[in-house]
Amino acid sequence: MLGIQHYDAFLIACIALNLTPGLDTFYILARSGREGHAVGLGAALGINAGCVVHTLAAVLGLSAILVTSATAFTALKYLGAAYLVWIGLRMLLGKQATHAPATTRGHGFTAAFHQGMLTNVLNPKVALFYLAFLPQFVSLQAPRAQLGLLVLGLSFIGTGLCWSLVLALMGSRIHQLLQRKPQVGRWMDRVCGTVLLGFGLKLALQQRG
Repeated sequence: MLGIQHYDAFLIACIALNLTPGLDTFYILARSGREGHAVGLGAALGINAGCVVHTLAAVLGLSAILVTSATAFTALKYLGAAYLVWIGLRMLLGKQATHAPATTRGHGFTAAFHQGMLTNVLNPKVALFYLAFLPQFVSLQAPRAQLGLLVLGLSFIGTGLCWSLVLALMGSRIHQLLQRKPQVGRWMDRVCGTVLLGFGLKLALQQRG
């Protein structure tokens, strides 16, 4: 009824993506390392609250447009495929990025939560990622495709929240590991790049159904 397809593959992709160091990762590490675990927890919750906003926007937009418009589905399919392949190739072929210390404003749990949420909500790349990623795992013609998209979005947030909490609780240790052994971050980039490249190619070949 929900139209969810290949949910196990979806969860594997979610885990691989969440493990890859990025802006959100280093923001949580910065907050946790500088102000303690509780503030790192605020940053983690704020970032995932931002993901809830993106999930709802993606669900409403996809259900309102894609289900009724084959042209819109095709256009978004190729846009999403190109985007996923592009970032996948960047991760596979690019050099290991050097991450500067994350910029933080304010102090305490509330400030970390608000900044984390705003940073995530205002990131257009996150919105595009949700629009490109979720449709691959739901049949948009299913009776409750909208609910299926919501379940996938919340599943992605659930896996991300688990990793975010680990980052908040072990912020200083993980930060030292990534600084001391940059090859760990490079290995994560390669895993994520391979996953995104494969899903991008899959999306390009997907039929509307």
